[in-house]
Amino acid sequence: MSPAELNDLPAPSFWRRVSCTLYEQLVLLGVIALTFLVPNLFLGILFGISLPSWLTFLYLYGVLAIYFVWYWTKPGQTLAMQTWRVRMIGAGGLNITKRQALWRYIYGSLWLIPCVLLQWIFHLEKWQIIEMLFAVALFCWPLSIYLDRCSPALRQSLPDRLAGSRLVELPKNLVKLS
Repeated sequence: MSPAELNDLPAPSFWRRVSCTLYEQLVLLGVIALTFLVPNLFLGILFGISLPSWLTFLYLYGVLAIYFVWYWTKPGQTLAMQTWRVRMIGAGGLNITKRQALWRYIYGSLWLIPCVLLQWIFHLEKWQIIEMLFAVALFCWPLSIYLDRCSPALRQSLPDRLAGSRLVELPKNLVKLS
C-alpha cells in the first residue's frame, strides 16, 4: 500500500485494540522469558547474584523499548499487530522514525505511574499489583481513544497523539504475516 492509502485507513476500534493488547502481552511473556529470566537465572544459579529491583526494572524497560522501537520502525507492526491487522504509521502514512517510536513507547508506559501510586497508597500485595497492571494496560489505557474528539474512524490514543503516530486498521485482503 502507498503511504497515501495507509493514511486514509480508519483507526482500529476499542475492542480490536484490547484484543491486540491482550495478544501482545502473551507475546511479551516469551520476549521477557528469553531476555530477562534466562540471564537472571544464569546469574542467580552460577554466581548467587540477584539484581536490585530498580536495576531489574530499568533492564526490562530497556529490553521492551528495543523490542517495540524495532518493530514499530521496521515493519510498522509487532506480531500481535500483524495478527489483528493493525499498523502504526506516522504523518502522511509513512513509517514512524526511531525518535517517534521511542517517545511513543515512553508515552505508552505512562500508565505505570498511577499503578505505582495506587500500590503505594493501598499497600497492595504482589498478585493485586499484577491484576491492577493487567487491567489498566488492557482496558483503561485503550479507553483514551474516547478523549479524542475526532470522528470515530480517526480516534487515536493519548500516546499516539503525543508521539505523532497513528494506528490504522488494515483491510483483510492486504494482510500478509512475515
